[in-house]
Amino acid sequence: MKKLHIICAILLLLLALPATGSARTLADSNGRENDIPDKVEHVICSGSGCLRLLTYLGAQDRIVAVDDIEVRRRKFDARPYAIANPQFKKMPIFGEFRGHDNPELILTLEPQPQVIFKTYTSSMGYDPQELQDKTGIPVVVLDYGNLGKARPVLYKSLRIMAKVMGKEQRAEEIITYIDGLIADLSRRTGSVPGQERSTVYLGGVAFRGPHGFQSTEPAYPPFQFVNAINLAYEAGKAGKSLSQSDIAKEKIVEWDPDVLFLDLATLQLGDDAGGLFELRTDPAYRLLDAVKQGRVYGVLPYNWYTQNFGSILADAYFIGKVLYPDRFADVDPAAKADEIYTFLVGKPVFKDMDALFHGMAFKPVPVN
Repeated sequence: MKKLHIICAILLLLLALPATGSARTLADSNGRENDIPDKVEHVICSGSGCLRLLTYLGAQDRIVAVDDIEVRRRKFDARPYAIANPQFKKMPIFGEFRGHDNPELILTLEPQPQVIFKTYTSSMGYDPQELQDKTGIPVVVLDYGNLGKARPVLYKSLRIMAKVMGKEQRAEEIITYIDGLIADLSRRTGSVPGQERSTVYLGGVAFRGPHGFQSTEPAYPPFQFVNAINLAYEAGKAGKSLSQSDIAKEKIVEWDPDVLFLDLATLQLGDDAGGLFELRTDPAYRLLDAVKQGRVYGVLPYNWYTQNFGSILADAYFIGKVLYPDRFADVDPAAKADEIYTFLVGKPVFKDMDALFHGMAFKPVPVN
């Protein structure tokens, strides 16, 4: 009888334990519900910026393959998360960049991913439902968001990814950190009188490849964070697109901004093209007071396999230092960049980033 009691107790204990391989239902950014394993050890990240978010969460060691942008060896590659993780270059490939996945390759991976995270599904790449149907692997769609009006969207995606990976606390730490930096920038610059605010313009912004000086971002977050007068934004409010735009050269000359910033992504176009070459040689740009007086500064790329959130925040501190040095007297922009990179991607990679762009990051750009 005693043995029977013991056996019954063991059976009751086993029934009370969670079943191995059990799943939970989670909704992604598109509201699609999927059964996700309770413990996720193996994943892949498809689409622009997707692996960046996983790296922020400190879960990049769980990927089993990468898209082909991660294994390319380029002269320029301004993605801090990739610089901090050179092992990505040696991993198996599951498809092409920008979400153009190969289901057949995915099915050959060993170990098999338990989840596929996927960004930018509405504008490019493999259809997430079709990918899920062909592989039998749950596809979790994430809206990448931004640091502007779509910041809550970004935070929702971080929380979804974190819930899948068991990294909820880290997601909240990231959100608190980013909000704290943006609040600090606002505190430093929010009370600057209107007459002391500089007019500014950012040229050379990359968008699916490098562009010249006319390419800008009217809603460029660093300008918003430090309350600068972004002339392209003011023009955009009159009806022009507030996303990446090409501004007429004549309009830039007419504006004659107090300070110019050059997105160093434009250097990819080489020595005889791009924003820096144009500022040095184009007679129209030579008329600008900022060019004549050396008020042109290099900032880290804004878009490189979509938005680099760490670089955006680092750029904001440098721009604040340029425009309002007294209010940023305690800030060393390079050291601040490394603080941000270390927090987000685990390593201080500013020197590596600066070296890619000939030492012009966070410095006056030689245009004369």
